[in-house]
Amino acid sequence: MADIRFDGKVAIVTGAGGGLGRQHALELARRGAKVLVNDLGGALDGSGGGSDAANAVVEEIKAFGGEAIANGSSVTDDAGVQLMIQQAMDAWGRIDILVANAGILRDKSFAKMEVGDFQVVLDVHLLGTVKPAKAVWEIMRQQNYGRIVVTTSSSGLYGNFGQSNYGAAKLGIVGFMNTLKLEGQKNNIHVNAIAPVAATRMTENLMPPAMLEMLKPEYVTPGVVYLCSDEAPTGVIMTAGAGAFAVARIVETEGAYLGEGGLSAEEVRDNWDKIADPAGQQPYDMGGAQTAKVLRKVQGG
Repeated sequence: MADIRFDGKVAIVTGAGGGLGRQHALELARRGAKVLVNDLGGALDGSGGGSDAANAVVEEIKAFGGEAIANGSSVTDDAGVQLMIQQAMDAWGRIDILVANAGILRDKSFAKMEVGDFQVVLDVHLLGTVKPAKAVWEIMRQQNYGRIVVTTSSSGLYGNFGQSNYGAAKLGIVGFMNTLKLEGQKNNIHVNAIAPVAATRMTENLMPPAMLEMLKPEYVTPGVVYLCSDEAPTGVIMTAGAGAFAVARIVETEGAYLGEGGLSAEEVRDNWDKIADPAGQQPYDMGGAQTAKVLRKVQGG
């Protein structure tokens, strides 16, 4: 099969001044995409900012003959997001790919976490995904083409101590993707999620050096590049790290119909093994499929 190329396509990568985002931007550019490199340039907790990191990645891209521009907007700022989109449209006249990668950490146990620490992480990860996606959505609809890759995490899918804010935001992004995949289908807009395991500023203090070496960001990027391609699926959560790739799914058990007359908490307790039995469990493509299953169970199916 032919190599995946992005000649003539325009990509925006948020949080692309370092780590995963930098690798995504570099590889898309190597494969022919024109890339807007967005990075606020702030500290890990979101404080501060500047365009030096984004400019440095742009220079890397130009050094190997690629085409790129830098943007220092915050993905939480409405005017900044609009500026980012306008820059790309003014330079190249279209936007084909959005990789929503920007993020921060404010890790604390829930008992010690301030609501403000929760809010700012939700703003950057969840609304910082929603706002750029909203800004490119109509452009992609008019083009009848778009590829959006959002960034989730095992902390959202499965939980992680000290990351209630981060986990809530990251699973919220999956819920967002699950609806966009439906609404984008008629206009050839595919929306997928990457759940990376990588050595970045967010993880460098959590792992020993040998493990960090195995988990280079560039080992995640091939999955992201595939999800940006013409052949990409839609509505998929891809996990990636150290060269290993998998698909994560939310599944529902077949469950049990307990009837309506005299239904009680005790019946739920007494039938718990059947309710939770994983045999026959499956993922659903949309919320209505769950309703259909419930009605089938009521009718004896």
